[in-house]
Formats: sequence, structure tokens, C-alpha cells
Amino acid sequence: MNLKIKNLSLVVVAFSVLTSCGILGGGGDKDTSQTTGWKYNDPDYGGFEVIHGFEQITGPGLVMIEGGSFVMGRVEQDVTYDWNNVPRRVTVSSFYIDETEVRNLDYREYLYWIKRVFVSYPEVYRKALPDTLVWRSPLAYNEPYVQYYFRHPSYNDYPVVGVNWLQASDYCSWRTDRVNEGILISEGILNLDPNQQDDNNFNTEAYLVGYYEGLVNQNLPSLDPNKEERRAMLEDGILLPMYRLPTEAEWEFASLALVGNTFEERIYERRIYPWDGHHLRNPQKRNRGKMMANYVRGKGDLMGTAGFLNDNASITAPVKSFWPNDYGLYCMAGNVNEWVQDVYRPLSFEDVDAFNPFRGNVFKALVRDEDNIVAEKDSLGRLRYRDVTPEESANRYNYQKADYINHLDGDFKRSIPEAVGGDWLGEDGKTGSGRMYKQDIANNDYTSLINDKARVFKGGSWRDRAYWLSPATRRFLDQESSRADLGFRCAMIRVGSPGGF
Repeated sequence: MNLKIKNLSLVVVAFSVLTSCGILGGGGDKDTSQTTGWKYNDPDYGGFEVIHGFEQITGPGLVMIEGGSFVMGRVEQDVTYDWNNVPRRVTVSSFYIDETEVRNLDYREYLYWIKRVFVSYPEVYRKALPDTLVWRSPLAYNEPYVQYYFRHPSYNDYPVVGVNWLQASDYCSWRTDRVNEGILISEGILNLDPNQQDDNNFNTEAYLVGYYEGLVNQNLPSLDPNKEERRAMLEDGILLPMYRLPTEAEWEFASLALVGNTFEERIYERRIYPWDGHHLRNPQKRNRGKMMANYVRGKGDLMGTAGFLNDNASITAPVKSFWPNDYGLYCMAGNVNEWVQDVYRPLSFEDVDAFNPFRGNVFKALVRDEDNIVAEKDSLGRLRYRDVTPEESANRYNYQKADYINHLDGDFKRSIPEAVGGDWLGEDGKTGSGRMYKQDIANNDYTSLINDKARVFKGGSWRDRAYWLSPATRRFLDQESSRADLGFRCAMIRVGSPGGF
């Protein structure tokens, strides 16, 4: 026999023996690497852990919204002539959103936790308090609401108001940590620790990088032959993604709930409101004539006539009032307007992507030391972040396609300083959007109210006319401002398959 053929035969036989003995898998087994042939989840092969067939669980209070394509934007006459939401087709990936607006009870739970934990930092509690003075009006007697609306148990299930965009975002972060802490406790990994104080409090990101230990009940067993146990990791799928404010596109998509009037990709009626038809009264025989939402019917008519209070709400109503839309979401029209994530620009529809459109990105990176190790957490137990530099962005993002360096702005000259030999500096010393949207109050010099702190809100409210109940309408307010008709609800990304398998 030829020597080369003989040696080749020996190699084939040896490989067959290795495969049959399980030292190298054939690649067809899901528990075997298709790349190396090594087995997963086996300490004899290094213990690389892989979870198969995982699907995300639904977090507390959330409803899954199956995404898809829809026509986002105006559906009726633009009575304000802003032309700020021209119809265009976009696609929104699947996500989760709260069934109801965040209640007074929910927000008080948040405040209680802050006051109990951040003992050395009372300013955190004061900063989180809603502004109850939003109820005041110079020519109306609303003082009882100033005193009672947020605190009294009669209003437990009413939507929280007087909360600005920054406070709403902080609430979402707090909710993420409390839900994930609860999951680790229910999984037997951590024990309850009611004595957390100051920086010694559970924070999801701090836990994942090892800066929070907590009261460990039992860590997960490690398949690494060099370790006996390990903490939970993102790869385990145990921890949920973060709660956050929904994007404008997500909110509008969820509100319209076109899943209820779609047949095999054919939408047989483009909705004006979160329900079919152009009427604001319930057409069903059992509830015929009743209002579908909490809004102002006409001048001076906020709730109907005594003996027949049509919407049964002089101001806000409990969050599960009226009828849910086809996703099962309550009060996506009326009751209170709702904050969304987006920074307001009247022409965002021309700029944002067709997939998951959003304006407001500020790309950040974890602060690391000279050894590339994540820096320690701050005094409140949170990891420190820094803004991504223009040089870092240049290596990752396309200036022309993205919203340039200032992802809130879109100011080409400011965003690409090398194109003009430096920052676009005005005579007043301002750059970027500070220059574009100048507001010199002292000299009565106003260019626009739009700036990087202007945030979108949507939905209409108890003191709005019917026009604003359409999910396509949009308004904006400074992120540090609040109103008596403005609340919020939280959202979360759907990871994995859009509809579940």
C-alpha cells in the first residue's frame, strides 16, 4: 500500500474513533460546538455554558407588543399647521409596554424606597418628588388636589402627574433594579436585604460587573473546572432588560393597535384613535353612547351632567378606566398625556431611520481605569459613564447616515468640526444647538423653544380636546418641566424572536 494512502487511512480511522468516543462532536448536536466540535455545558471540556431555546419572560406590569410595519404620522387635518409628523412607513420591532400609566401608588413606593435607602443623600428623595403645585391655577380652586391628589389613598390608582421627563427616566431605572433584584431572590441566588443603604444597594449593572455582592444565598454552580460557583450573568437570561420610556414610534404603534384590524397583512382601516371609526363614543349595544376616553367634550364640559357623568372624571380617572385597545392597553388616548424618550424636532420624520426610528441617542461608555477595568460605582451605587468622544464615534458610526456627533441635533457644521476648521462658534460664544436654538432671555432674543432638552409627549389628556387623542399628534415640553395632565408608562425591549416560538 502506498505510504501516503496508508497514513491518510490512519488519520481517518483516528478521527472516527475520536468522534465515536465523544471527544469531538459531529456538529449536528445542539450541545456540541459546530465550530470546534467541543461539548457545551461539560466541565470535562472547559465548561462553556450555553442555554438553548430561551424565550424572554414578561416583566411585571408589562404587555408584549408584537411589532411590524405601519404608517406612522398624521391621519387627519393638521390644525396647528406644524407639519411635524408627515406620514411615512416604518417598522418597529417587538417590545413590551405597561398595561396602564404609572399610578400614584407605584410612584410612592419608589419614593419610599429612595428615602429608606439613600439615608445620607436626602437630596435624592427631594429631587424625585413630583411637583404637586402643577394643580394650581390663578383663577380656579384646585388647592385640594395640591394637597390630596398624590398622597391620599382615594387616588392610589390614578396616574401620577407633576413628574418631569428626568424623574420618569429615573423611575424606570429604579424599577429595572427592583425587578431584577426580586428575580435573583426568587431564584435563590440572593437573600432579601431590607437594610441596604446608600451605595450598598442592588444595581443591575453593578451586580453584573461584580461591584455588588449583596446577601448571597447560593451562587450558581460553575462548570468551569477552576471555579466552584459564579454569580448570575447576562448570558443566563435570568435578568430582564432595562425598563425605560417608550420611543415615540413604539408609543404610537402600541396606541394604534392595528393588530385588531389587520387580516393577512392587510389593514382594512387606518385608525384615527386607538379604536376603529371616527367616533369618540362606544358603538357597542351594551355601552352605546359612552365616551371612549377621558377628555374635554367642549368648552366648560369636562365630565358630563350630574346624574350621567359620561366619562366619570372631572380630572384624571383610575388607570384602568374605559376600554383597553386591541393590545390590552388602557388609556392610550385621554386621561393623561405621556412622556416618550424622543427629543423633539419638527422634521424628525425626514431624518430618523425606517427601522425603530428614534431621536435622542447619546452614546456613552463605562469609565475604565488604565488597566481597562470598569471603574468603581458612584456614591449611589451606580456605575460611572462618560460620553463617547468624536474620535471613538468616527471609528464606529457613519457621520452622514447617523445624526452626526450630536445625535440630538443634526447640526452638520457643529457635528463635523473638521469640515469647518473647529466648532461652529457664534458671536455669543455658543456652539451647536446652543447656537442654533438661542434663548437669550435677558435681551428678549428668542430663536426657538426647541433645544436638546425638548422632549415629546403624546396621547391627549383630561383637559385636552379630541384632536389630541389621536396617537399621531405630538407636542413637546422641556424635560425639567411638568404638568397636571402629563404622566408616563414604561417600556422594555423584546429580545429574541419577535413573536415567540
